[in-house]
Amino acid sequence: MGTSTVQITIDNFQEIVEKPGIVLLDFWAEWCGPCKMFAPVFEKAAEQHTDVVFGKIDTEAEQDLAQAVGISAIPTIMVFRDGVLLFRESGALPPQALESIVDQVKKLDMDEVRKKVAEHAHEHGPGCDHDHDHGHDHGHDHEHGPGCDHDH
Repeated sequence: MGTSTVQITIDNFQEIVEKPGIVLLDFWAEWCGPCKMFAPVFEKAAEQHTDVVFGKIDTEAEQDLAQAVGISAIPTIMVFRDGVLLFRESGALPPQALESIVDQVKKLDMDEVRKKVAEHAHEHGPGCDHDHDHGHDHGHDHEHGPGCDHDH
């Protein structure tokens, strides 16, 4: 492992992905063949793009973190910019593909991205009832009308 990549743990994950700028994460494990093939590709990209944070997460050591972000296959690449998750893909990427992703993310107009995120957030406004906990007591001491959406 070279020095151009950062070890990511559950303790520094949030802090790193919320930094301004671009963060590429590689979720990997020692026993995973494709991960080992991908490691030098990731390392080389890290050396080329010194303005980008390249972080590696050992899913064996960081099982809670891998679970928290829903990693089901490795390697998985995640790309954040200014705290926004822009890209996520499982499988070892060829060097050209990784390069292309970095270039595309660098060219993005983040104001445009944030606007889209805000529009999406607006669509799911405070009245939105999918899969959010409404914070009311599930003591079931109220009527379950046709609009009731919790599991009985």
